Amino acid sequence: METLIQLPESDTPSTISEILASLRKEHLEPRHESKAWGDWIYLESYTTVISIECNRGLSSSATIEHGEGEEDGEPAASIFRAFGRLGWIGMDDDGEYPLA
Repeated sequence: METLIQLPESDTPSTISEILASLRKEHLEPRHESKAWGDWIYLESYTTVISIECNRGLSSSATIEHGEGEEDGEPAASIFRAFGRLGWIGMDDDGEYPLA
């Protein structure tokens, strides 16, 4: 399962450093990797990963790729709180919804 998240278009993009710090405030241990085909945030002890669109260290869109059995509870709830704290919102077929 995947969850699409983004900042409202009127908001200033978040820095990768801000995102990693917000994830750490939720007691997650994120690791950012930049590859030629995209940027990824891996979380220690979880199979859930975050594919994050990054342009010169700034981001306003990401996809949470939930690991098996990790769609509800942890780490999903902590990820939503971390991004919600930065003003991000979720997107689905019905439109926008708050993350926190």
